[in-house]
Amino acid sequence: MAADAALVLGNRAYLRGKPNPCLTGRVDEGVALARAGLARELLFSGGVDTEDGRIEAEVMEEHARAVGHTGPMRQERVSSSTRLNLALSTPMLQAAGVRSVIVVSEPYHLWRVKRLARNSGFDRAFDVQYAAAPSSCWRRWGMVFKGALREPLAVVNNAAHGYLF
Repeated sequence: MAADAALVLGNRAYLRGKPNPCLTGRVDEGVALARAGLARELLFSGGVDTEDGRIEAEVMEEHARAVGHTGPMRQERVSSSTRLNLALSTPMLQAAGVRSVIVVSEPYHLWRVKRLARNSGFDRAFDVQYAAAPSSCWRRWGMVFKGALREPLAVVNNAAHGYLF
């Protein structure tokens, strides 16, 4: 079902001097949704990457333009976590009159995103759908290993702070 916007969640901006495929894979999925007529506009959500100082949302928009996307785009440039991606994007989406949103991230990440959306009220503010970005970033063992450790730790951290349940 078509949505007013696709909310593309941030990730580390660069990896070894090149755009991070985990981030660009998410952007590519958002652009694909827009090209298919499934999202009217894109909102890129991600603040300063602590590892290289780049603003994730800017890197995402640059990539979208580089792959030929010319449709409406917005940036949420402050968030530093998935929870903040949702919280800080909410007023921007509401101000734009958005009622339906497709949240874009990797498949491994969507379980936690859905719970954060439910617990924060994001899914009550909007009609929410989710799209898994097919990304090449998880084809290397180092990234798989890092993701296999990072996401469970993020789940534990979010649960400990009461954000998931």
